[in-house]
Amino acid sequence: MKKLILSAAIVLGSLTTFSAQAQEQASAPAAEQTAQAAPATDGYKEIKADEVPAAVIDALKKAYPTAVLTKAYVNDKKEYKLEVKVGETAGALFADETGKWIKK
Repeated sequence: MKKLILSAAIVLGSLTTFSAQAQEQASAPAAEQTAQAAPATDGYKEIKADEVPAAVIDALKKAYPTAVLTKAYVNDKKEYKLEVKVGETAGALFADETGKWIKK
């Protein structure tokens, strides 16, 4: 009888642990999806390409002659986020209004 009760307790404890792990794994992807769904503006607002200062455009052409500017953003500090495409590779570059590159 003692063995039966002990076995039942072990099985019940194992099921509880298994259930808790399953719930953690199920909730983690939902949190990741929520974070991915929210747009990451980081304080930048989208602007037209012709609103980007000439110094920034010149710096882009000098550093990446084959780059194509796809989108441009600016924040309150007059820092520009440039989404560019070089060949098949796309990425974002950051510069201040004088054309100096910013590492982010």
